Amino acid sequence: MKHYLLFVLSLILSSCSAGYLALDPVGEFETGKYMGKWYEISRLPNDYQQGLEENTQFYSFDDDGNISLVLEGRVIEDKSKIKQGRIRAWIPDSREPGKLKVSYNWPFSFDLWILRVDKDYSYALIGEPSGEALWIISRERGLDSSIVKELKEYAKKLGFPVEYMISSLSE
Repeated sequence: MKHYLLFVLSLILSSCSAGYLALDPVGEFETGKYMGKWYEISRLPNDYQQGLEENTQFYSFDDDGNISLVLEGRVIEDKSKIKQGRIRAWIPDSREPGKLKVSYNWPFSFDLWILRVDKDYSYALIGEPSGEALWIISRERGLDSSIVKELKEYAKKLGFPVEYMISSLSE
């Protein structure tokens, strides 16, 4: 029994200590300009969005100054259905506004960093520094393929497995 408990404890501890890629969030970042609706262009597969397409992310400020994030996606198997989730987000260090903490199951949270955003805040690359999650998002439903390619090349240099990214757009 003692060995079993040690084994379970080691599994829990090893799963909590995910390594981080050597990356930095964007330098200059204005949180207010980032608020609003974003269309997901491409993403690394994840459990939450499995079976969804036409995904959107809507960022807004709460009354307490934190960030509310509403995720929506159309169910592929029944296009008349929309799956929605509300997530709490915050900026733990005001000196690094591009580093968000996100929680959909309090008290558990994960890091979500804005890795690149264009000067007009019309498209962005966001990801988890563990390298397990990555999104290309845009203010419009589509994004020029050369920009998508450039963002994927940049993410690949950071260590993200971009070859596994899937489109969020409906076929």
